[in-house]
Amino acid sequence: MRNTDEMTIVRTIDRIKQSSLIDQVGNTPLIPLRDVRGELAKSVEIYVKAEWHNPGGSVKDRPAAAIIQNALDGGLLGDSIHLLDSTSGNMGISYATLAATFGIKVHLTIPANASKARLSTLRALGAELTLTDPLEGSDGARIVATEIANQSPERYFFADQYSNPMNWKSHYLTTGPEILQQTEGRLTHFIAGLGTSGTMMGTGKYLKANADDVTLMAVQPDGPLHGLEGLKHMASSPNPEFYDPGLPDAHLQMSTEDAYRMAKRLAKEEGLLVGISAAAAVSAAFQIGAELEYGLIVVVLPDSASKYLDLDFWRDGQ
Repeated sequence: MRNTDEMTIVRTIDRIKQSSLIDQVGNTPLIPLRDVRGELAKSVEIYVKAEWHNPGGSVKDRPAAAIIQNALDGGLLGDSIHLLDSTSGNMGISYATLAATFGIKVHLTIPANASKARLSTLRALGAELTLTDPLEGSDGARIVATEIANQSPERYFFADQYSNPMNWKSHYLTTGPEILQQTEGRLTHFIAGLGTSGTMMGTGKYLKANADDVTLMAVQPDGPLHGLEGLKHMASSPNPEFYDPGLPDAHLQMSTEDAYRMAKRLAKEEGLLVGISAAAAVSAAFQIGAELEYGLIVVVLPDSASKYLDLDFWRDGQ
């Protein structure tokens, strides 16, 4: 039996279906990877959850949809109350995409060095942008968003994806059940990167409660200075309020260079153009898979490579 809080969230997710676009969030495909280099035992399978099939193009559509609907149900959003949050790109695009279906205005703080593709996409979707100090990164953008919210509390609903429980709960109620159903209960390992940590916290909690002997593997950069867009080095970053470092069974540190190599490999060997954090997670999956005699590994791929194709590494070498 689900508790009262879970049932409330279930009803909230169900009511999301009043919008045809938001109704398309979730139920993303699970794609098997080939072992073209013979790195895995024959009884080891790796599947990837292709989250770019969401309408906003990333896994962030799941928490964005839940946050928006929950705020609407609570009367926290309306014609005169705008949604405010910080973003490095994907969450902002999800907010702007889904909020547009309700006529909700979105104000985002984002580092000034965000790619032109991200900024152009957000502006095309009608988001108001406040560009923040690029040296302060996403943490600095969150500080600025907090300041704006405090200055004009009557104007904004501050969604704050780093503390909003709807972030992880959206994954508990959608991503986790989808993966368990799609693998027919054969799942042995779940791998996800840590950014806000919502994907790992929500999906991980669901799998621990409903799957048999599943191992949770969290992926993060191997140091504070890295190029793994969307991931955080937790030891050197402010941690989200709902982040529980004890939930994953293991924490894997990945280098930017390994992620770049895997991104190119996935494109050429699998026909999958994926984002940098996605490539880092797949690299971790192959490392873990090479140590197993049997297993079914599922990796969440947060987005495609569409926003990263201007990075130099794509043109380096073969």
